Amino acid sequence: MSIYTGPVFEMARQQFQVIADHLEIPEDERDRILYPKRAIAVSCPIHRDDGRTVVYQGYRVQHHLTLGPTKGGTRFSPTLDIGEVAALAIWMSWKCALAGLPYGGAKGGVAVDPYAVSKRELEAVSRRYMQEMIPFVGPHIDVMAPDMGTNEQVMAWFMDTYSMYQGCTVTEIVTGKPVASGGTEGRREATGRGIAYLADRAMQRLGIAPGGATAVVQGFGNVGSVAAATLAERGLKILGVSDHTACYFDAAGLPVDALLAHVGKHGVLKGFSNQLAFDPAELLAQKCDVLVPAALERVIDARMAGRLQCRVLAEGANGPTTPEADEVLNQRRDEIFVIPDILCNAGGVVVSYFEWVQDLQQFFWTETEVTDKLYHVLDRAFGQVMTRAEKDKVPIRTAAMAIGVAKVRNAKNTRGLFP
Repeated sequence: MSIYTGPVFEMARQQFQVIADHLEIPEDERDRILYPKRAIAVSCPIHRDDGRTVVYQGYRVQHHLTLGPTKGGTRFSPTLDIGEVAALAIWMSWKCALAGLPYGGAKGGVAVDPYAVSKRELEAVSRRYMQEMIPFVGPHIDVMAPDMGTNEQVMAWFMDTYSMYQGCTVTEIVTGKPVASGGTEGRREATGRGIAYLADRAMQRLGIAPGGATAVVQGFGNVGSVAAATLAERGLKILGVSDHTACYFDAAGLPVDALLAHVGKHGVLKGFSNQLAFDPAELLAQKCDVLVPAALERVIDARMAGRLQCRVLAEGANGPTTPEADEVLNQRRDEIFVIPDILCNAGGVVVSYFEWVQDLQQFFWTETEVTDKLYHVLDRAFGQVMTRAEKDKVPIRTAAMAIGVAKVRNAKNTRGLFP
């Protein structure tokens, strides 16, 4: 029996079993590598603006601390559960190991709709959640970051709450903070820039010139919007975009700058256009050179995998492709170049690592330095993955996960089992 259930955790478990079989990991080692070290569930009571007291459920899962402190985002979502959080923490472990970062994976969050509460209520939820987490986190234990439903402001509230209890300012307890509060230049854009950079590397391998190439981006939040803007800067035409409120498509290309301005003013895509409205269920199936699913998990199932018409699948979201879809994509390896999520969206945690290092040293870099270092790390990881995929004659996802899992396994075996 396990407390970790649900389709997202089952997906992470299935992916691990595939890699464990590929690496020929003995059965008696597998549970120690897969299952999280620690899971925390807390209640977060707050006063609503109307005077009512409500209680939200909060979670934090720390997958392993073998290589250093755990690291991972904090998600505010009304459907959040412990199984989803655990799966995200596991994926973060493989991601950090693949990128060569001295972290284990973690993830957390609160089962709350951030769009259904006022700013004061959101601050109350944020501060209460961090208050409940204080016994379990720290700059050398577990470092939080933003994720879906949270942002720089939430990270600033986290940092301030933790600092008040410590009696001094501890900027290194979270990453993704505002620059004025100890954040780093380039952190907000890091994930989206990384996606665009790796998509460009994939196109180079396929002989696709950015000028005249096309892209579709599902999810126009922080990650997807920056990815779309950066791809456009590199010369790609953005044909379609969507968020949870609207979907737009134009074969002639969408005005990315106007979309960004609209979202900057209104917060969502809804209301931008009536003429360009498109069926969101069909967006992923549109013909394009680069497809970026940057929204939720499990949006590409086996049926959708068979309908994809992209040349490069750049997974901006965590777990957008189901194991069943992977089987279909493995059969289409000559048609679709998959950049798996643990590589494709690693830019965020890479620059979070840079932010943590800068906070610890109290020595800050320029945005150009941050971005150059980001691309160096991603380029190294991309090269390692492609070499492994070609050497072992395996899909790119298998190669990427094998590198990450093997690093964690080797570290655990080297340290041994205490006591």
